[in-house]
Amino acid sequence: MRSHLLNDTTAELYRRSVTEGVERVAAKIAATDRPFTGVTVDALAPRIEGIDLDKPLHDTAAVLDELEEVYLRDAIYFHHPRYLAHLNCPVVIPAVLGEAVLSAVNSSLDTWDQSAGGTLIERKLIDWTADRIGLGPAADGVFTSGGTQSNLQALLLAREEAKSDSNARLRVFSSEVSHFSVKKSAKLLGLGPDSVVSVPVDHDKRMQTVALAHELERCKKDGLVPMAVVATAGTTDFGSIDPLPEIAELCAQYGVWMHVDAAYGCGLLASLKHRDRIDGIERADSVTVDYHKSFFQPVSSSAVLVRDAATLRHATYHAEYLNPRRMVQERIPNQVDKSLQTTRRFDALKLWMTLRTMGADGIGQLFDEVCDLAAEGWKLLAADPRFDVVVQPSLSTLVFRYIPAAVTDPAEIDRANLYTRKALFASGDAVVAGTKVGGRHYLKFTLLNPETTTADIAAVLDLVAGHAEQYLGDSLDRAS
Repeated sequence: MRSHLLNDTTAELYRRSVTEGVERVAAKIAATDRPFTGVTVDALAPRIEGIDLDKPLHDTAAVLDELEEVYLRDAIYFHHPRYLAHLNCPVVIPAVLGEAVLSAVNSSLDTWDQSAGGTLIERKLIDWTADRIGLGPAADGVFTSGGTQSNLQALLLAREEAKSDSNARLRVFSSEVSHFSVKKSAKLLGLGPDSVVSVPVDHDKRMQTVALAHELERCKKDGLVPMAVVATAGTTDFGSIDPLPEIAELCAQYGVWMHVDAAYGCGLLASLKHRDRIDGIERADSVTVDYHKSFFQPVSSSAVLVRDAATLRHATYHAEYLNPRRMVQERIPNQVDKSLQTTRRFDALKLWMTLRTMGADGIGQLFDEVCDLAAEGWKLLAADPRFDVVVQPSLSTLVFRYIPAAVTDPAEIDRANLYTRKALFASGDAVVAGTKVGGRHYLKFTLLNPETTTADIAAVLDLVAGHAEQYLGDSLDRAS
């Protein structure tokens, strides 16, 4: 079995095996004509359940043949222009190359003696991102597994900086459409069930700063401690961007930690046209960025940034076998000193390869394209009497629903839109997401593929209308 270990004697086998795998995937991507096959759980599960993992195939080609049956054939392909559902982007080739390199070398980014150059590359990218945000010379940060972990770490730092003698008195403020990880983080951090204060949003789904000011003042009067305000630069459902300058003013006035969840909107950091939409982010105490959402990176590639590097000490623990305290005096850079994780992949390499190949402007141009596409999609929806569209996009998300001319029962309209999403998914012709607005069911396009066109959007809207009309027709037949 040693023949399967990657080392100097098996380098040629490695080359052949990876090449064969890459060729299979490349052929599959080249031949994919829709984002999904429509396979059901009941159809796919028996194929996987029937595989005996204690009986290996002993041949890479045979394993790849099997993988075609249980994964590659029915995978959901985000590169397809009619995948319009979640915050999944198509990936750029330099980043995929980086993924291949980092997986083979297998550096662990916790300590210098496991990563060396990898440590310095990650630190350089953190400095680059902090500079793009405008956090100042004392800024720092670390790569994370994603936005949820970044938000958790940022709120951990905010909790410690609040210096309260009771977690029960701490309060976190976020908009009513902020990411669920804010509440999840509060629970993990031992805060009370009432610790997260939901601030109302305006018509454009942006946090109402008047309401935030009211809540901060009430918190102060009640003898509670405002721990953090979480502003969102790109909400998951609407792509809305909270009014960052006004929120920064309130945070300064009340002495509150300002965290900006820019997991989605971080693409604007490289934008050539729309960077001003996140003006005010430079005043944050911490920022979440997800390169795997809007920098076209493979999952995972994310980071949390802080204005003051000293605050990262709240995540620092020392172990004699790993990062003893003496290493600090010896100026040995150990990234585990900043991270919630210990063993950690060299995910920064993907972004490094991308920037060194395409440049920041190349990334920004791609993100600008999807933002501009969303603006065109909004025009299509606003002009089409078949649909109700919620807000004009700030980024690349469109939330809408089909409104039939002859049906007025809101519950029946809800059912038609729910059916439409399922029917589209089952067909494999397109993949769209769904959400609720005002208690009603809506559909959602998350446009992160520059290859998607307005013609694609129009075609999918026609598919949506067709499925909804079919459902409503069948419903009328059943009722009669």
